[in-house]
Amino acid sequence: MDLKYFFNRATVREYSDRDIDSNILNEMIEAASHAPTTGGMQLYSVVVTRDKAMKEKLAPCHFNQPMVTNAPVVLTFCADFNRFVAWCKASNAEPGYDNFQSLMSAILDVTILAQQFNTIAEMNGVGCCYLGTTTYNAQEIAEVLNLPNRVIPIITLTIGYPKEKKQFITDRLPLEGIIHQEQYHEMNAMEIKKVYHHKESLDVNKAFVKENNKETLAQVFTDVRYPRESNELFSKKFIEYLKQQNYL
Repeated sequence: MDLKYFFNRATVREYSDRDIDSNILNEMIEAASHAPTTGGMQLYSVVVTRDKAMKEKLAPCHFNQPMVTNAPVVLTFCADFNRFVAWCKASNAEPGYDNFQSLMSAILDVTILAQQFNTIAEMNGVGCCYLGTTTYNAQEIAEVLNLPNRVIPIITLTIGYPKEKKQFITDRLPLEGIIHQEQYHEMNAMEIKKVYHHKESLDVNKAFVKENNKETLAQVFTDVRYPRESNELFSKKFIEYLKQQNYL
C-alpha cells in the first residue's frame, strides 16, 4: 500500500501562468463524478470560471483572497436539486425535496465530489486550494454565477499548476485524537492537551500566536479566525438564503 501522496500533499495557493486544458479539466471532473452519491442521484453541479472579469466579480465574495483572481480556473461546486426536480416533474413524478434532509443529501454529494476531484487533480500535478468562504456569501456567489432555485454554492476550489514545488508535511492531530474504538471516548483536559501538543509546538503556530497577540493557539481560532460574532452573522445569512431557496 503506497500512501505517500496522502502524507505529502499540500494546498497550493500560488500558480504558474500555465493554463489548464479544457479537455483535461473535463476528464478530471468526469472521473470525480464516479465518486459515491446518494442513491445515484448526483445532486451537484460545477461552475467553471476562467474569464478574468468573472473572477474579479467572484473575488469580493471570497474576501478578495488573491487565489481567486490569480488561479487560471475557479471551480464552484454546488448542491443541486434543481436538475433532479426538473427531471421528476418531466417524468410524471412528484418530488418531495424541499426540506433539510434533501439539502443534507445534496451537500454530502457535492462534498464527496469536490474531494474526489481535489485528489485526482493533485495526483495529476494540478494544485488546489479550498476556499472556506463559499457558504459565508452564498447568495452573493449565486447572483454572480446566475444560480437558479435549489442550486446552492457549497465549495470553491482554485486550481492551477503550482508556481513552485514546495515540500512540507501538513500538521495533523495524532490518531489517538480522532479514532474511537467501539464507542466515543470523551477526553479529559490532560488527554486533550496531549493530542494538541504537537500542533501547538510547531514554530509556525507559535509565530501565529505571537503575531496575533494571543496567549494560546486556541485563542487565535476563537478570537481571530472564527470568532462567535462572525459565526453567528454568517449562520444567519446562510439560513436566510436557504429559506429563500425552499430548503428550510
